[in-house]
Amino acid sequence: MTEIDEKEFLTIIEANKDRIYRICRAYCVPPVDAQDLFQEVIVEIWQSLANFKGRSNIKTWIYRITLNVCFRSNKTQKRDNQHIVRLDSIEIAVRDSQSSDEHQYTMLRQCISVLKELERSIIMLHLDELSYREIAAITGITENHVAVKIKRIKVKLLDCIVSSQANSSGEAYVK
Repeated sequence: MTEIDEKEFLTIIEANKDRIYRICRAYCVPPVDAQDLFQEVIVEIWQSLANFKGRSNIKTWIYRITLNVCFRSNKTQKRDNQHIVRLDSIEIAVRDSQSSDEHQYTMLRQCISVLKELERSIIMLHLDELSYREIAAITGITENHVAVKIKRIKVKLLDCIVSSQANSSGEAYVK
Protein backbone atom coordinates (compact mmCIF):
# COMPACT_ATOMS: atom_id res chain seq x y z
CA MET A 1 0.00 0.00 0.00
CA THR A 2 1.13 3.54 -0.59
CA GLU A 3 1.60 6.09 2.17
CA ILE A 4 -1.74 7.71 1.29
CA ASP A 5 -3.43 4.34 1.63
CA GLU A 6 -1.84 3.89 5.04
CA LYS A 7 -3.23 7.24 6.18
CA GLU A 8 -6.65 6.28 4.84
CA PHE A 9 -6.42 2.93 6.62
CA LEU A 10 -5.46 4.55 9.93
CA THR A 11 -8.31 7.06 9.59
CA ILE A 12 -10.81 4.28 8.89
CA ILE A 13 -9.61 2.21 11.84
CA GLU A 14 -9.61 5.19 14.20
CA ALA A 15 -13.20 6.04 13.22
CA ASN A 16 -14.43 2.46 13.65
CA LYS A 17 -12.23 0.88 16.32
CA ASP A 18 -14.83 1.06 19.11
CA ARG A 19 -17.51 -0.61 16.98
CA ILE A 20 -15.11 -3.30 15.82
CA TYR A 21 -13.98 -4.05 19.37
CA ARG A 22 -17.58 -4.21 20.68
CA ILE A 23 -18.46 -6.82 18.08
CA CYS A 24 -15.26 -8.78 18.75
CA ARG A 25 -16.01 -8.73 22.45
CA ALA A 26 -19.51 -10.07 21.85
CA TYR A 27 -18.22 -12.94 19.71
CA CYS A 28 -15.04 -13.98 21.49
CA VAL A 29 -15.06 -17.59 22.62
CA PRO A 30 -12.39 -18.59 25.15
CA PRO A 31 -9.49 -19.05 24.77
CA VAL A 32 -9.63 -16.43 21.99
CA ASP A 33 -9.52 -12.96 23.48
CA ALA A 34 -11.47 -10.00 22.08
CA GLN A 35 -8.15 -8.24 21.46
CA ASP A 36 -6.98 -11.18 19.33
CA LEU A 37 -10.16 -11.04 17.26
CA PHE A 38 -9.79 -7.27 16.95
CA GLN A 39 -6.28 -7.72 15.56
CA GLU A 40 -7.50 -10.35 13.08
CA VAL A 41 -10.17 -7.92 11.89
CA ILE A 42 -7.62 -5.13 11.47
CA VAL A 43 -5.38 -7.41 9.40
CA GLU A 44 -8.34 -8.47 7.26
CA ILE A 45 -9.33 -4.83 6.67
CA TRP A 46 -5.72 -3.97 5.77
CA GLN A 47 -5.54 -6.84 3.29
CA SER A 48 -8.95 -6.08 1.77
CA LEU A 49 -8.85 -2.27 1.60
CA ALA A 50 -7.46 -2.28 -1.94
CA ASN A 51 -10.49 -4.36 -3.04
CA PHE A 52 -13.07 -1.97 -1.53
CA LYS A 53 -15.06 -0.64 -4.48
CA GLY A 54 -17.18 1.90 -2.62
CA ARG A 55 -20.47 0.22 -3.60
CA SER A 56 -21.51 0.34 0.06
CA ASN A 57 -20.77 2.62 2.96
CA ILE A 58 -17.30 1.96 4.43
CA LYS A 59 -18.91 1.40 7.84
CA THR A 60 -21.15 -1.34 6.39
CA TRP A 61 -18.15 -2.95 4.70
CA ILE A 62 -16.18 -2.92 7.97
CA TYR A 63 -19.08 -4.46 9.90
CA ARG A 64 -19.31 -7.25 7.33
CA ILE A 65 -15.58 -7.98 7.60
CA THR A 66 -15.75 -7.90 11.40
CA LEU A 67 -18.68 -10.30 11.51
CA ASN A 68 -17.05 -12.67 9.02
CA VAL A 69 -13.83 -12.83 11.04
CA CYS A 70 -15.81 -13.40 14.26
CA PHE A 71 -17.96 -16.11 12.64
CA ARG A 72 -14.85 -17.92 11.34
CA SER A 73 -13.19 -17.73 14.73
CA ASN A 74 -16.31 -19.01 16.52
CA LYS A 75 -16.71 -21.89 14.10
CA THR A 76 -13.06 -22.88 14.59
CA GLN A 77 -13.25 -22.59 18.38
CA LYS A 78 -16.50 -24.54 18.62
CA ARG A 79 -15.08 -27.31 16.45
CA ASP A 80 -11.85 -27.44 18.46
CA ASN A 81 -13.55 -27.25 21.86
CA GLN A 82 -16.61 -29.44 21.44
CA HIS A 83 -15.32 -32.07 23.87
CA ILE A 84 -13.97 -29.69 26.50
CA VAL A 85 -15.87 -28.72 29.64
CA ARG A 86 -14.69 -25.41 30.96
CA LEU A 87 -14.63 -24.58 34.64
CA ASP A 88 -14.85 -20.89 33.78
CA SER A 89 -18.51 -21.44 32.87
CA ILE A 90 -19.28 -21.31 36.59
CA GLU A 91 -19.44 -17.83 38.01
CA ILE A 92 -19.86 -16.63 41.52
CA ALA A 93 -22.31 -13.74 41.60
CA VAL A 94 -21.26 -11.12 44.10
CA ARG A 95 -23.89 -8.44 43.84
CA ASP A 96 -22.42 -6.12 46.46
CA SER A 97 -19.23 -5.50 44.48
CA GLN A 98 -21.01 -4.52 41.26
CA SER A 99 -23.15 -1.46 40.78
CA SER A 100 -26.67 -2.06 39.55
CA ASP A 101 -25.79 -0.76 36.07
CA GLU A 102 -22.75 -3.02 35.82
CA HIS A 103 -24.82 -5.99 36.91
CA GLN A 104 -27.51 -5.24 34.32
CA TYR A 105 -24.87 -4.79 31.62
CA THR A 106 -23.29 -8.11 32.56
CA MET A 107 -26.66 -9.87 32.41
CA LEU A 108 -27.45 -8.31 29.03
CA ARG A 109 -24.03 -9.32 27.68
CA GLN A 110 -24.53 -12.90 28.92
CA CYS A 111 -27.99 -13.06 27.35
CA ILE A 112 -26.68 -11.71 24.04
CA SER A 113 -23.90 -14.31 24.07
CA VAL A 114 -26.41 -17.20 24.03
CA LEU A 115 -28.29 -15.92 20.96
CA LYS A 116 -27.78 -17.54 17.56
CA GLU A 117 -25.08 -15.89 15.44
CA LEU A 118 -27.45 -13.99 13.15
CA GLU A 119 -29.53 -12.79 16.10
CA ARG A 120 -26.40 -11.68 17.93
CA SER A 121 -25.22 -9.80 14.85
CA ILE A 122 -28.52 -8.06 14.39
CA ILE A 123 -28.87 -6.94 18.00
CA MET A 124 -25.23 -5.76 18.17
CA LEU A 125 -25.73 -3.69 15.03
CA HIS A 126 -29.04 -2.39 16.40
CA LEU A 127 -27.34 -1.42 19.67
CA ASP A 128 -24.76 0.44 17.58
CA GLU A 129 -27.74 2.43 16.24
CA LEU A 130 -27.51 1.27 12.65
CA SER A 131 -30.65 1.69 10.55
CA TYR A 132 -32.68 -1.33 9.46
CA ARG A 133 -31.42 -0.69 5.93
CA GLU A 134 -27.77 -0.82 7.06
CA ILE A 135 -28.39 -3.95 9.13
CA ALA A 136 -30.10 -5.56 6.14
CA ALA A 137 -27.14 -4.73 3.89
CA ILE A 138 -24.66 -6.19 6.38
CA THR A 139 -26.59 -9.36 7.21
CA GLY A 140 -28.09 -10.04 3.80
CA ILE A 141 -31.72 -10.17 4.93
CA THR A 142 -34.55 -7.78 4.09
CA GLU A 143 -35.35 -4.66 6.12
CA ASN A 144 -38.73 -6.11 7.12
CA HIS A 145 -37.05 -9.31 8.29
CA VAL A 146 -34.62 -7.18 10.33
CA ALA A 147 -37.54 -5.41 12.03
CA VAL A 148 -39.26 -8.70 12.87
CA LYS A 149 -36.02 -10.26 14.12
CA ILE A 150 -35.23 -7.25 16.35
CA LYS A 151 -38.67 -7.45 17.94
CA ARG A 152 -38.27 -11.19 18.60
CA ILE A 153 -34.71 -10.78 19.88
CA LYS A 154 -35.83 -8.13 22.36
CA VAL A 155 -38.44 -10.55 23.73
CA LYS A 156 -35.77 -13.29 24.05
CA LEU A 157 -33.41 -10.91 25.82
CA LEU A 158 -36.11 -9.75 28.22
CA ASP A 159 -37.00 -13.36 29.05
CA CYS A 160 -33.33 -14.20 29.56
CA ILE A 161 -32.71 -11.21 31.82
CA VAL A 162 -35.80 -11.94 33.91
CA SER A 163 -34.76 -15.56 34.35
CA SER A 164 -31.16 -14.50 35.13
CA GLN A 165 -32.42 -12.17 37.83
CA ALA A 166 -34.47 -14.99 39.31
CA ASN A 167 -31.41 -17.28 39.25
CA SER A 168 -29.04 -14.68 40.67
CA SER A 169 -30.67 -14.90 44.07
CA GLY A 170 -28.45 -17.97 44.63
CA GLU A 171 -24.72 -17.87 45.15
CA ALA A 172 -23.60 -19.59 41.96
CA TYR A 173 -25.06 -20.31 38.57
CA VAL A 174 -24.00 -21.75 35.25
CA LYS A 175 -23.81 -19.51 32.19
